[in-house]
Amino acid sequence: MADKGTKKPVEKKQEAKKPAAKKVEGCILGELDSYLFGQGNHYEIYKKLGAHKTKIGRAEGVYFAVWAPHAVNVSVVGEFNDWNIEANLMERHEPVGIYTCFIPDVKEGEMYKFCIETYTGKLLFKADPFANYAELRPGTASKVTDISNFKWTDNSWMQARKEWKHEESPMSIYEVHMGSWRRHPGREDEGFYTYRQFAEACAEYVKEMGYTHVELMGMAEYPYDGSWGYQVTGYYAPTARYGTPEDFAYMIDYFHKKKIGVILDWVPAHFPKDAHGLADFDGTPTFEYADPKKGEHPDWGTKVFDYGKSEVRNFLIANALFWVEHYHVDGLRVDAVASMLYLDYGKEDGQWVPNKYGGNENLEAIDFFKHLNTVVLGRNPGALMIAEESTAWPLVTGDAEKEGLGFSLKWNMGWMHDFLEYMKLDPLFRKGAHYQMAFSMEYAYAENYILVLSHDEVVHLKCSMINKMPGVGFDKFANLKAGYAFMMCHPGKKLLFMGQDFAQLREWSEERELDWFLLAEKEHQELQLFTKDLLNLYKKKKALYETDHEKDGFTWINKDDTFRSIFSFVRTSKDGKKNLLFVANFTPIDRPDYRVGVPKRKQYKLIMNSDEKKYGGEGVERDEIYKAVKGEWDGQPYSIGYELPAYGVAIFEF
Repeated sequence: MADKGTKKPVEKKQEAKKPAAKKVEGCILGELDSYLFGQGNHYEIYKKLGAHKTKIGRAEGVYFAVWAPHAVNVSVVGEFNDWNIEANLMERHEPVGIYTCFIPDVKEGEMYKFCIETYTGKLLFKADPFANYAELRPGTASKVTDISNFKWTDNSWMQARKEWKHEESPMSIYEVHMGSWRRHPGREDEGFYTYRQFAEACAEYVKEMGYTHVELMGMAEYPYDGSWGYQVTGYYAPTARYGTPEDFAYMIDYFHKKKIGVILDWVPAHFPKDAHGLADFDGTPTFEYADPKKGEHPDWGTKVFDYGKSEVRNFLIANALFWVEHYHVDGLRVDAVASMLYLDYGKEDGQWVPNKYGGNENLEAIDFFKHLNTVVLGRNPGALMIAEESTAWPLVTGDAEKEGLGFSLKWNMGWMHDFLEYMKLDPLFRKGAHYQMAFSMEYAYAENYILVLSHDEVVHLKCSMINKMPGVGFDKFANLKAGYAFMMCHPGKKLLFMGQDFAQLREWSEERELDWFLLAEKEHQELQLFTKDLLNLYKKKKALYETDHEKDGFTWINKDDTFRSIFSFVRTSKDGKKNLLFVANFTPIDRPDYRVGVPKRKQYKLIMNSDEKKYGGEGVERDEIYKAVKGEWDGQPYSIGYELPAYGVAIFEF
């Protein structure tokens, strides 16, 4: 390495002239690659940076490349050179400061890091930001691997995806934390399912229950289990906890074979300060903002990406494309979008810096989202970009070429909050909060929404979903059935976190598997069956999904039955056929003389009833026919009478 005396930082990148376009062979970095990366537009930079097996002349080995613009020197250290910092020095390429070298005879699976000499003379040992595989934690080294040889068998799925339109399709998402879904009993290690084992077991469950998609938490490499995968150190590496990159690809391929879409949680908002990670990568704030008021989240103890830096934007956009294009992932759920949009998110006065107009909006993050979503969705028709955005930021799913951010869908956090606050109330007091269940329709068409009951709602002393419900025994389960039915029939796509569909009693913990043993008990079996039937009804009935984003697809019959805490509405299909009437009673009081207004003089067929015996009830079985009678009721020209039981939910088709 170079002399350790005092040195000045290397000059920042020079203004580059655009090189003449020419074909760059294989993984070897060329002038055009450096230029595009410096402009933030090299959408496949992961094929050039990182570690790639290749052949130069007759020598077979690995080509290493890393971006470290303010490093004085960089070398590759690993098992192949006994971690000798002098053995394999890298060559610097201007104007962006990429270091490269070719090392012959490096084998698949060998561990390595980059040894970075900073301008102060300090040596940093960093994992490869573009590594495709990592050492199993607590180890922190990167691993040489070849991810180009997997034989995909999902061509029909990928072709169909190009024509798929989420706006008019059913989407019921099963959110899963893979490490705690199921575990092998009696194992000395954590007992994790491998990617392959999980794919086969989970796909069977998802198909049986009637979900259309799985959403996988925390798949990119991360050091700390308790972060659930939201503090990432290896953005281009599926976590080694569950197997190899090839095993990960097998999992995606298998889900597609079973006609199940796959969504990954993706974290471009922040990254941890672990010494081997991205923080102060070359001895200076490389990936993060240099100003701590912009570059750190005080609540989370993490670094914030610098969205104004071309190479950082490129790192993230190429990463999104990497998962969608290389690994065939069908969508990315973008974590903590609000924390990126607001400069003062989670900060007190004096802890943040206003933008150039004096506001709290991060203008660079806004531009990043527009660029990200335009590129990912433009290159991959049918793929999804989903925002976890918890504020009233306008047009999150609006057109990125106008005033919007360009996301496909947005989590409806407002609905989730109001829904849970209402459902937690003793039924005696629900009449005082009746508006909370109806308010979501005031803004239901402002964005393309997903209704979510996610992992965040069943941790940190918030109680499991069943234990949020008031009462004991029957009341708890009946409340939850009514709540799930309301959710499934309300406009918007759907998401349930694992365990909620069979009434997991304990809060979720990443340290143990779900309490599957509860399914030996009748009440949990009945709730699981009810949820399953709801999910399958949702997929089967077009009125429940194809007009989600059209105002004509939803009509309140009575949203003002405050005293009785009863809601009724109609979902209408595009062709006006097989429309659905939904009625729900959120109190433990039977309404034997209940009458509901209906829009047409037709026969109304009961197609689902929460009081059926198979769900633990005692009431009328489905397929009963109710004839509308003339006479104004609930503002409608006709009505039907129905004996509405305590906590009863009834769905009629007409």
